[in-house]
Amino acid sequence: MKNNLKILRKSKGYTQIALQMKTGIEQSLLSKFESGERTPPTETLVRLADFYDVSIDYILCRTDNPKSHK
Repeated sequence: MKNNLKILRKSKGYTQIALQMKTGIEQSLLSKFESGERTPPTETLVRLADFYDVSIDYILCRTDNPKSHK
């Protein structure tokens, strides 16, 4: 999961601070999610999936297809 979150953020050209401003998710949490130190709760996964327009399965590395649901 940590790789896909960072890849998604960087592909949109956002810093963690910019992502915080757009999603309301604290930068410190975004950093922990990207590093794999913490797993986002379901509500946060939904918010990130909606923001990036990808499936939660893609964020969780259950599929390589961003639009696919496993």
